Amino acid sequence: MILYPCDQGSLEWHRARAGVITASMFSTARKRVGELDERQSQYVAAVRAGTPEKAAAAAAGYKVLPKSAIIEKALRGEPVGDYSEEAKNYAFRLAIERISGEPLDEGFETFAMRRGKDLEPAARAEHEVQSGLIVQRAGFVLSDCKKFGCSADGLISTDGGSEYKCFINPEKLRTFHVDNDASEVFEQAQGCMWITGRHWWHIGLYCPALEPVGKQLWWRRFERDEAFISEMRADLVQFSQMVDRYEAGLREPAKAAA
Repeated sequence: MILYPCDQGSLEWHRARAGVITASMFSTARKRVGELDERQSQYVAAVRAGTPEKAAAAAAGYKVLPKSAIIEKALRGEPVGDYSEEAKNYAFRLAIERISGEPLDEGFETFAMRRGKDLEPAARAEHEVQSGLIVQRAGFVLSDCKKFGCSADGLISTDGGSEYKCFINPEKLRTFHVDNDASEVFEQAQGCMWITGRHWWHIGLYCPALEPVGKQLWWRRFERDEAFISEMRADLVQFSQMVDRYEAGLREPAKAAA
């Protein structure tokens, strides 16, 4: 990995991220629409492997033969599904940033982003107190190929790292504190582990409003999931190829008007 020890939100940080597919956007980069669902995929795979249609349908949980344009297309071996508009827009933005070397949004900062940056030192300090670990500030971490990166809030020893969220949305706070559900940040945590080569990652939810009851920091440890990372990486490499195509198209000489 390539480590940029810059302050998050600084000009250096924004420039380091320009044109890079970042862990916080991995879920957006992987969004696709119009694809087969699990049962449809099972049915199509079985039929294409030579299983009779009725047997394949029964094995996939259908009571009758499934019929749809997307299934028929998949049975013919044609590709189905496409990237979401959100994913395409993100890819096009990255292509422009790769050409300019500058962030397209010129470092625009929302209230939530500014709040997270302001509270991060307190979240890190509280995490160190509760965990007994020493958290090293990291800045921005880039993959060796320079196409993927993550803003690591902290690196711990040689095997771990940390990310701090400062949500104020009650729904998000309840999901963490009451349901003990951190699935929303699972993909980002795995992305950080992939980029940094670490084996575990701490995700902390910091809310100073809960300090009177001693619950200002909720945190849990995520272990590296090699199977998930392998699938994620394959998807992201494919997404990066779309960015490459957009960039190549933008670099082509403009055609003269007729």
